[in-house]
This record gives sequence, C-alpha cells and structure tokens, in this order.
Amino acid sequence: MRAAEKSYQTLPQTPYQRLVKRAALASVLTAATLILVKFAAYLLTDSLSLLTTLVDSLLDIAASILNLLAIRLALQPADHEHRFGHGKIESLAALGQVLFISSSSIILLIEATSRLLSPQSVDNPAIGVGVMIFSIILTLCLIIYQRRTLQQAASIAIKADAMHYVGDVMTNAAVLGAFVIIAWKGWIWVDPLLAASIAIYFMTVAWRVGREAVSVLIDRELSDADRQKIIACIYQHPKVRAVHDLRTRSAGQHVFIQYHLELDPAVSLLEAHYISDQVEEMVLALFPNAEIISHQDPAGIEGMPPELAQHGLGKV
Repeated sequence: MRAAEKSYQTLPQTPYQRLVKRAALASVLTAATLILVKFAAYLLTDSLSLLTTLVDSLLDIAASILNLLAIRLALQPADHEHRFGHGKIESLAALGQVLFISSSSIILLIEATSRLLSPQSVDNPAIGVGVMIFSIILTLCLIIYQRRTLQQAASIAIKADAMHYVGDVMTNAAVLGAFVIIAWKGWIWVDPLLAASIAIYFMTVAWRVGREAVSVLIDRELSDADRQKIIACIYQHPKVRAVHDLRTRSAGQHVFIQYHLELDPAVSLLEAHYISDQVEEMVLALFPNAEIISHQDPAGIEGMPPELAQHGLGKV
C-alpha cells in the first residue's frame, strides 16, 4: 500500500500549485475587466444580447472566484480530519456555479421572450461591435495562457475553466454578428432571439457541469475505458495471476484506486510486497496523481478452505 502513513505538515508550494493558482487568478482579473467594459457598453446600447454577455461575465467572475477558492482549498494536503484530501471541494463549488448559471439563464429567457413580443431598438451598434471585438481578443489571450499552463500542470479545474471561456468566445462572436446584422439590415428581432439561444446554451452547460460534479460527490467509478486500462496494465506484470475487486473514484485532481492481486501461493510475503510495489508503479505511470491501495491474495483462493477464503472472489 503506497503512502500508508503521511506527514500532514504544511509543505512549500510546488510549481504545479503556483501555475494553477496564477491561471485561476488570471481568469478572475479577465472577467472583472470585461464586466466593467460591457456594463458601460450596455448602458450606451440597451442591447439585450450584450446584456447576456454581461451576465455571462458576471457568471464568469463568480465561477472564477469560486474556482480560485476551491483550487486553493483542494490543493491543500491531506490532514488528520481529511485523510483523502480536499479534492471534492471543487465539485461543491461547481454545484454552486450550476445554481447561479441556471437561475440567471431563466431570467434571461423571460426577458428575451418579452423583447420578442415587444421588440426594442438597439442604440449605438458600433459601440457593441467594438466591445465584442475587445472581449474576444482578451478572452483568447486568457485561453492561450490557460492552455500553456495545462501543458505543465494538468488541472481539471483549469481545464474546465478554459473550456468555459472557449464557449464565451463563441458567444461573443455570435453577439458581434448580431450587432453587424442590426446595423446592416435593421433586424432588431435578432437581438432577443440570440439572447434566448445563449440562455439555453448556458442551461445546457450547467446541466453537464452539474452532472459531472454529482458523479464525483457520489464516488462514481472511473470510465470503463480507464478501468480497462488499469486492468490491462496490471496484467502486464508477469507474476500477476489475476486481479479482482477493482474499485475506483476521483476527487478533484486525485484518483483513488483499490484492487486485489492474485499471486502464486508459494511466493514469500517479502516477494509479494515487491510485486505489489512494482504493479503500483506501473499504474502510477497511467495516473500520476493516484493513491493506490492493493491487497495480495493467493491465486485460486476460491478452492481454499472456508476459513482462508471467507472473502471469496469479487468481480472486476
């Protein structure tokens, strides 16, 4: 069993932790800048589609702040009261974001329906065009920085944040198109129609994020593909006869893996220990952030006397 006893003293920040925290802070600063610019532009244009992007930026900064706090807490090492670490804090923060996004999307849908029934003109569309171009450029800069961070620190939280901002670029590009159409054709109904479409998109994203967060909180197994990778990896060791009772779960960036190894009954306890360590190193090559607990069983345990095989064989 790897790392059965751990020191719970505060450790200095690792390069991974510094990179992830800086990327999360950059996300907050970007969202704050866009909020100020879009709020001023909305006052000048009275555009509902611009309002949706403003609300999106408000959601972004709320999500980014929660993400920053969650990352700071989730990166804390395990302690005496949280032996498995703090990774699930990220999922709790995600559920809060889902509630906020869903509520805001419903409000936007109601307002968009009202505007569709009673269309209103959009003032100063040129301002809207300029703001959208600025928003797209600034958001693209953030995404590039986040992806560079991910090349050195594979954080699930930062990866999800980057995917969200990719959606923002698409949304801002759509609003930019709406302003161009309004300025060119005068079709004011495009504004509330686009706002309704964006609100529905937000709700779809919220559903996906919420489902993933709940899966982590209820300790759902890793995907079948990942489980098969683990099994295939274990069987690569020439002295492993079989494996059973594979159990997996995830929390934040950490993965927890448990399994029983079936070994030759004639091997010594010392050799069984060495084989187990070697198998763990092989699995860690696939999942570097995993915590592994393994148990060694003699092969053919179901044929042994009941007092020795009282646990039986589980299912992989």
